[in-house]
Amino acid sequence: MKRILKMVGWLLLIAVILIQFIPVNRKNPAVDLNQDYLKLSGAPTEVATLLRAACYDCHSNESKYPWYAYVAPVSFIVKNHINEGRSKLNFSEWGTTSPHDLAEATEELPETIAEGEMPLQDYLWMHPEARLNAAQKRTLIDWFNGNEKVSNSNKTGQAHDEEHEED
Repeated sequence: MKRILKMVGWLLLIAVILIQFIPVNRKNPAVDLNQDYLKLSGAPTEVATLLRAACYDCHSNESKYPWYAYVAPVSFIVKNHINEGRSKLNFSEWGTTSPHDLAEATEELPETIAEGEMPLQDYLWMHPEARLNAAQKRTLIDWFNGNEKVSNSNKTGQAHDEEHEED
């Protein structure tokens, strides 16, 4: 039995060493600041600071990869979180997002923050600066409920008008 456990231990060690050689693409896509949410929305400094601290690592093309993002298998998990986050909402590509997706995002953002669904708990373990207290959550919720509905209704209205012009 001891011999089997020793063999399993060696095999696990070899596997952990070998997976370090599986590459993970950590290159961020280019950022066009003219398409970025913070520039387009005119978000105040407080809102911008909160979004950068709590959201931008996974929901923008400005992800920062800490030391543990270079150690497999954690590197795979981090990259998966970033890919998934960007696919659902990418603040760096806000200006190129369809009006339908913008409307959906701005409706879901305050709910997601209020319900504590974002930032993800496992992200917060390693990023305490991303923890939002009640006042910070309220700041973001108020921002998205007030400002964004106004600016997106203009975009959505423009798209709606353009659709009807084609009819």
